Amino acid sequence: MTASSSPEDDKALFMEAMNGVRKLKQDTISPHRAPVKVKATRAAERKDRAEAHPFSDLYEPWLDQEGPTRFRADDTSAFELKRLRRGDYVPELFLDLHGLTQEEAKQELSALLLAARRQNVNCVSIMHGHGKHILKQRLPMWLVQHPQVLAFHQATKEWGGDASLLVLLKTER
Repeated sequence: MTASSSPEDDKALFMEAMNGVRKLKQDTISPHRAPVKVKATRAAERKDRAEAHPFSDLYEPWLDQEGPTRFRADDTSAFELKRLRRGDYVPELFLDLHGLTQEEAKQELSALLLAARRQNVNCVSIMHGHGKHILKQRLPMWLVQHPQVLAFHQATKEWGGDASLLVLLKTER
């Protein structure tokens, strides 16, 4: 506002500039909300991450190096390991770790064991392959750490032979 113009002149100029302008109608669009299915999926993913077992690469249990890869928890009978070796247990879930990094393999292993517990599965097959023997060496170390694992043994030819393990798990049955 200059010293020579009056407030009435300013109002008249403003009204002239606004001639033909209409009032805007208010928008009624609400902000984006994630659908309920997405919320439920995200909640399940958070729960899975919280329940995932943190496998350590530093822990190295003593495992018999003679013969096939095998392990039996202290509270598991030797007969159960023998049944696993003979192929008496049929795996209900399968995991193929071919081509995965160690971190990816740990995540997949944790997800498999979680799924097995939720579905009350007592035997799973985990195929680690031959490759450079990295996963073949790491997998038993990780499995020994998990409280759900009762025993594991190198699989029979039918379930992958020396490129996979059959794992016996605790169940609710």
